[in-house]
Amino acid sequence: MTSATVRPPTTGRLLRHDPLVRRLALMSLVTNIGNGLFVTVSVLFLTRSVGLTPGRIALGLTAAGICGVFAGVPVGRLADRVGSKRLLLVVGPLEALAVLGYAFVHSFAAFVALACVATLLERGAAAVRSALIARVLPAEGQVHSRALLRSVMNAGLVVGSAGAALALQADSYAGYVTMMALDAVSFLGATVLLAGLPVPDVTDHQDKDGDGAVKPRSAALRDRRYLLVTALHAVLELQLAVLTVGIPLWIVLATDAPPAVVAAVDVVNCLLVVVFQVRASRGVVDVPTAARACLRGALLLAGGCLLYAAAQAGPAVVAVAAVLGGALVHSLGELLTSAGGWTLSLDLADQRAHGEYQGVFMSGQAAAHVIGPLVISLTVVDHGALGWVVLAALFAVAGAALPAAVAGAARPDAVRASAH
Repeated sequence: MTSATVRPPTTGRLLRHDPLVRRLALMSLVTNIGNGLFVTVSVLFLTRSVGLTPGRIALGLTAAGICGVFAGVPVGRLADRVGSKRLLLVVGPLEALAVLGYAFVHSFAAFVALACVATLLERGAAAVRSALIARVLPAEGQVHSRALLRSVMNAGLVVGSAGAALALQADSYAGYVTMMALDAVSFLGATVLLAGLPVPDVTDHQDKDGDGAVKPRSAALRDRRYLLVTALHAVLELQLAVLTVGIPLWIVLATDAPPAVVAAVDVVNCLLVVVFQVRASRGVVDVPTAARACLRGALLLAGGCLLYAAAQAGPAVVAVAAVLGGALVHSLGELLTSAGGWTLSLDLADQRAHGEYQGVFMSGQAAAHVIGPLVISLTVVDHGALGWVVLAALFAVAGAALPAAVAGAARPDAVRASAH
């Protein structure tokens, strides 16, 4: 007799009946409304109020991004020692202070130093939050819950970006600093919400052998399978640079599509993530299904690249249709690779060292975000449509390699609840 398939809970049921998910969702909403406010005004603030050139801003952000790559592992290890919640209660207020610090930046050196500190805190906090979610949510519903949280995150960013329009319209130092102050308040608000979140003590996850001795934890940096999966998924994360750098440059430099299409692409992407991320996570229940989801997503990302390439071959109407069609396919691929990546990062990790493992995975993503603009420059900007074909092949190869990389893998220290 076969057991019935367990259907994942709906979004509404999760929010109504799971207070942990509801609190995590509220924390994500509050934080990302603040992030949307800050990200939308930050570049204009640095150019108009601080007086930095776009080139210097890009250089400073690149340096900060490199710092962020190295933040995940040490901060994750610290979270494994002291507890994810305890560490986030400290990091949240520090992030608030870092955001407020931009109001006092008056030189390039100060900007670079502050951007590096802020990015270290941001990337470290991302790894710790991922470890926290792994500890507080049951394994069988975790991917669905993370999908919900990502939808909430994007909704928060949209709300924050819309709110920042007032500051952009005013174009004043006071308006920009007000947005930063509100972002700082959002970090403090999320910290208050976190304080009431019940989290198991870190020692609850120390497995013992038959003699009662604590088993040694796995080291993520020596876990070759995990490092390979991290690297392959980082290749898929280059899709962010395609969206934020490749498409805007391609539209302006190589197609007849109007520049306003850039905004339309952003809207398509955000709406699809908000509406369909939870649905895209269904069926991703273990390592093999996660790898297959990443493969399907990678093929969709490749298809999106080919559609972008086709935008160069026709008049404005054809270009707009190709770009928007590519954005639709691209976004669907992003939904699948995200859902698959969450499961791979969690199920291939030693659950007693979630902080370190999530730090490694987040560092892979951070590295992809740092080198992404360079990859776009070397492919799309330098070689046009051929560059898009190269990117498509890169996504397809990385996606195809993931199922082979995880073949025979299972969570090393625990059996999923659904297997019982």
